[in-house]
Amino acid sequence: MVDRGEVVTIFVGQAGCQVGNAFWELVCLEHGIKPDGCIVRGFESDDTSYHTFFSPSQTGKFSPRTVMIDLEPTVIDEIRTGSYQYLFDPSSLLTGKEDAANNFARGYYSIGNEMIHLALDKIRRVCENCSKLDGFIVFRSFGGGTGSGFTTLILEGLTADFGKVSKLDFSIYPSPHISTSVVEPYNAVMTTHGTLDFEDCCFVVDNEALYDICARNLNVNRPTYTNLNRLLAQVVSAITASLRFEGSINVGLEEFQTNLVPYPRIHFPLVSYSPINTARQAISTNINVSHITNECFQPSNQMIKCDPRHGAYMSCCLLYRGNINPNDVNQTINSLKGKKSIQFVDWSPTGFKIGINYQPPTTVPGGDLGKTDKSAVMMTNNTSIRHAWSRLVSKYNIMFKKRAFVHHYIGEGMDESFFVDAKNDIYALIEDYKEIET
Repeated sequence: MVDRGEVVTIFVGQAGCQVGNAFWELVCLEHGIKPDGCIVRGFESDDTSYHTFFSPSQTGKFSPRTVMIDLEPTVIDEIRTGSYQYLFDPSSLLTGKEDAANNFARGYYSIGNEMIHLALDKIRRVCENCSKLDGFIVFRSFGGGTGSGFTTLILEGLTADFGKVSKLDFSIYPSPHISTSVVEPYNAVMTTHGTLDFEDCCFVVDNEALYDICARNLNVNRPTYTNLNRLLAQVVSAITASLRFEGSINVGLEEFQTNLVPYPRIHFPLVSYSPINTARQAISTNINVSHITNECFQPSNQMIKCDPRHGAYMSCCLLYRGNINPNDVNQTINSLKGKKSIQFVDWSPTGFKIGINYQPPTTVPGGDLGKTDKSAVMMTNNTSIRHAWSRLVSKYNIMFKKRAFVHHYIGEGMDESFFVDAKNDIYALIEDYKEIET
């Protein structure tokens, strides 16, 4: 048996909590836990795979080791009255009275500041029930006020309270062409600047890439957030499978950092997933190790809009799950090493980290994804992400030159110098990536 540590999940803001809905739906299916927290008959009593994400109660029910936080109640009220209402410990669903109104400064200085002690206190109490805390996984968006400002406060607090414990972040990153808020570039740049030193690894996902995948691979031409979030949940499940299930090569939270983050600031891996097929396509496609691995290297299977062929790979972590033969994996990796389109930086000669897990992927009944007996998720640290940062900071500059919307931030207690510091920090980050590439 692997010695499994516990992971505490934290969902922040509207986007974070909506992803949380899809995430717990899938994780409960994988572990045979019903919406009321009871275990489904037929799941072995000696199976402890649920231990990573769930804690058993005295009545034999399982509740997620999680905290969901939003500064306004709408989204979490839906969870409190939804089909999974009995799954959660009611005290782990925290809501304030007014939202951060898409304003980083409200989430960080004013409204968020009133709620941060309550949030950190709840997280501490969840952690006290862990025998071996492995780390935190945070879900949020960069563009909203709560996701950007309040998460920055939380990550600062977690670093002060728990020091070096791993903090992974799944973030909805601003898309190139779709946006739900005018001031998104401000919030995204400020939260990147504010959290750069307080998290270990940040997996960025953008909605536009998810929309395209839904339309192209899953024939869902007008996807809702539920479609996008279920796809994202599948990816997170694949990344965390090795923390929960048995495998021949398992990867822990610490190992992600060790293998993916060459320098502390360079911690924004790209994520891609395969196979993304409908049930009908799944019947007629021959899905083998080589097929799913090569698909992961296609920019179209990537969860963020940037082209890794215009950059260099520093590291690549491939996690397989299901019916996987290690020999096939070795052959596939060897054939990849000869490909011209996959360029590694010269100081990373090995480049690949592999994980193999025996648990096949689970699909949500009636969902978009077809059933498959194997899948792969790939996390790569690639210098091409600097183009996404450049795109973001140029939008930021256009607004800030005219001092547009700045008064909203200053009115919540932010100093104007923070605008300049945040921008300069992103420029420095882009330069860091350029340096690595050359």
